[in-house]
Amino acid sequence: MNGRHERKFYINQSDYLQLRSRLNILAKRDENTDENGQYKVRSLYFDNYVDKMVTEKLAGLNNREKFRIRYYNDNVDFIRIEKKTKSNRLTYKENTFLTKEQCFEILSGRYECLKTRDDSLLTELYAKMHYQHLRPRVIVDYHREAYIYPAGNVRVTIDSNIRMSNNVNNFLTPHSVTIPAANALILEIKYDGFIPDVIQSILRIDRRNQTEFSKYVVSRLV
Repeated sequence: MNGRHERKFYINQSDYLQLRSRLNILAKRDENTDENGQYKVRSLYFDNYVDKMVTEKLAGLNNREKFRIRYYNDNVDFIRIEKKTKSNRLTYKENTFLTKEQCFEILSGRYECLKTRDDSLLTELYAKMHYQHLRPRVIVDYHREAYIYPAGNVRVTIDSNIRMSNNVNNFLTPHSVTIPAANALILEIKYDGFIPDVIQSILRIDRRNQTEFSKYVVSRLV
């Protein structure tokens, strides 16, 4: 499993319009986008009773991890569990699929369903739900535009309309009520070894202030 670089920046509406027009020319849109060039992401994040994930993020620890369940475009027939790890300034991701029935079991506090399949990620989450007392804590919704540039395996995303809900039992109800978590546009660049000059020029990375923005943390602090 290879680590990836991730860099995040705040942008404004003017930045967004300019970036969108330029990226549409040079990069390929993510195949999952709709007619507006976006797709919707809904995530359910886990944490424990002492808010381990929030604390580690705010402390800026170099080595940390978080678990989430995620689906896209309101499609509850395709659900994944993801583990995101930060280590030595690189990001590592693992994921595996989860059935709607298994997800409902987790929301109902019946975690044995994670042991019904020979899957190392499900087994790890099950163990940490017992030994670290991880539990579903918050729903986070947002809209994402995504662009792909092959050289450097670059993925550029712009996230907006970030919303949240503490009613985790509504996770499988796509249109359940949420509230605004952050009035922000977040530009994120993910890449392997380098960012090509043409992408750096379009994004004007050298003129922007990098941020450690976390949709999970801002949603927990609402």
